[in-house]
Amino acid sequence: MTGLKEKLKHFLELKLIDEIVEGCKVMSFKEGDVIIDYNKEIKFMPLIVSGTIRVMRKNEDGHELLLYYLSSNESCAMAYTCCMEARKSEIKAIAEDNVELISIPHEKLDEWLVKYPSWKSYIFNSFTQRFNELLKSLESIAFHKLDERLIKYLKNKSRVTGKSSILLSHNQIAEEMGTSRVVISRLLKQLENDKKLLLYRNEIKLLSTF
Repeated sequence: MTGLKEKLKHFLELKLIDEIVEGCKVMSFKEGDVIIDYNKEIKFMPLIVSGTIRVMRKNEDGHELLLYYLSSNESCAMAYTCCMEARKSEIKAIAEDNVELISIPHEKLDEWLVKYPSWKSYIFNSFTQRFNELLKSLESIAFHKLDERLIKYLKNKSRVTGKSSILLSHNQIAEEMGTSRVVISRLLKQLENDKKLLLYRNEIKLLSTF
């Protein structure tokens, strides 16, 4: 727990950290594990210790769209809202790689807002950050061409995983971007022809020229 305290002391009060260490569980998930699923009760808010989580939401047609990624020291604003209001989950959170997180019980969320200024600041900053990311996504859909969005998507995926190889099928990318597999395959092939990346089965290798 010493390493955990060191990690949290940069943005939370020491008394709050003691409460977290004493009363919250540290949970581990493997790559691909579903941490939060649609229409399930959310009884905790995840605070990421290490690894990356992908947060998705279904549209009215049942297609999944990527909302944002969460990494170290970050938390999910939508999970917080559902947890506080005792609503079933409207999102799916999936481990992008091996993930370790702190499970914050729902009964502590409101209590700590009043009790600890650092927690209030952390929660408000989380909402602001997630809101800004969603605005950027809307802006990208409204004003950027699909090929530009794909390049941005691949760069972001590489950034959050820290790897130049992206282990996703064309269909998975299409689902996350809200378009068709045929379109994504055509754009990826064009990027390969431009010597920006290499395509393998369910793997995309970004080159230094990307």
